[in-house]
Amino acid sequence: MKQQSRTTPSRYPKRGHHDAETIYPILDEALFCTMSFVWEGRVRSIPQSVVRMDDAVYFHASVGSHFFRSLAQLDEVCITVTLADDIVVAKSAFNHSINYRSVVLWGKPEVIDEHNEKAAAFKTLTEKMVPGSWDYLLPMTDKQMAKTMAIKVPISEASAKVRQGPPSDVESDAPIWTGLIPIKPVKGAPVAGPDAEGIPLPEHLR
Repeated sequence: MKQQSRTTPSRYPKRGHHDAETIYPILDEALFCTMSFVWEGRVRSIPQSVVRMDDAVYFHASVGSHFFRSLAQLDEVCITVTLADDIVVAKSAFNHSINYRSVVLWGKPEVIDEHNEKAAAFKTLTEKMVPGSWDYLLPMTDKQMAKTMAIKVPISEASAKVRQGPPSDVESDAPIWTGLIPIKPVKGAPVAGPDAEGIPLPEHLR
């Protein structure tokens, strides 16, 4: 991906990456993002679930969403994701840090009306959230499809920034513990809803 001035970190530029091999896995692991844009002279930010297919990210919302209906009129949105891996505990509070992987990308939003692409985006997002569930669930109806808007943002400009590793303050011999505290999210055991009493847990959720 071509490096641009605004995709080059001003601080710790060596942590910046502009290749799809770094950027795409971060997008694929992130379940949520923040979409930011300017509308009617004011900055807006929307937290959203996100999924990538090929060289674009996709979002869904109700067709009645004012914010999402306005997106197609915009020339550009900014999308950010952050995966926090560890709290980095150093010998001094000044050098405490976070091990993280983040992506910032820009692109022009498009409303997707083509049925097959829209259905593929919904299926890919569902499988990302709950792997193996699409074929188990009730099929999505045409009425449900009509009530749901799909937005596509081609990844035209993007960069990743990554920090991994131990604390950096090694200049002192003080006997102070340093290291990493992992904070990666972990999916817990499924909790059955009231309508699931007596229904065996499906294999894809085991």
